[in-house]
Amino acid sequence: MKKLKDLMQELGISKVRLAKYLGVSRQMVYNYLEIDDISKWPKEKKILLLKLLDIEDSEETSIDNIEITTDYLLSVENRLNQTTRGENKTDNYLEIKNLDKDAQVLLNNIINIIKEKFMDEKKAKENYYIFNYLYHMLQSMDNVPEIKYIFGYMSKTTGFTKVNEYKFNEDRQYIFEGILYTALTLYNTGGASRSKLAESHHRWEQEIEKKNEEKLGRTQQLNTLKIQALKELGYSKITTENAGELIEKIAEIESRKV
Repeated sequence: MKKLKDLMQELGISKVRLAKYLGVSRQMVYNYLEIDDISKWPKEKKILLLKLLDIEDSEETSIDNIEITTDYLLSVENRLNQTTRGENKTDNYLEIKNLDKDAQVLLNNIINIIKEKFMDEKKAKENYYIFNYLYHMLQSMDNVPEIKYIFGYMSKTTGFTKVNEYKFNEDRQYIFEGILYTALTLYNTGGASRSKLAESHHRWEQEIEKKNEEKLGRTQQLNTLKIQALKELGYSKITTENAGELIEKIAEIESRKV
């Protein structure tokens, strides 16, 4: 793999550009380059790399036969540019041009990692549920502040962030990290078991069920109020024009019950 790294350097292809060409994160490129044989790369990424370098044989020894001439260098650059131009389509689709540079880079890295995981056929179903849960967490962040503390804890645990760095409420984040560490230590050392935690888990299930019932009850209540408000105002449905009036009427109806 050292030969490939040397070739990339001679061609002037940075890991950032290679990452964009392959449609993965820069960290993923580092991971690929640590693999001892190109044949062990994901099939799609291996084909893209060989196409970029104009190599037909997948054997790494083919790199030895490459003669870096001006024509070859220009042909590689041309193939690289043709692919990376497609980024504008992504930018337009995601409408990220109004974001600052750091936010754009971070968003692209997140998208590339998710895309890479989805393309792993062996874990496609598992990865779908992982990112589906992540999507739910992101949707809930405004109402559940502990979610960002969980993200921070995991970033520190995996070495991406300094352990004493606090980007949110320091006291609350510190306390939460201590509690989470204690819980995960208990989990990882085998001090916890399904039988020991059955009662606690049952209480948690009941709490969630109660919240869901309350949410359903509130939804049904709002539907009832909406129907009553429409009837009293003489409307058949909610429109842009009468929405404000309906909200006031619903509030009025609720106040009657106080």
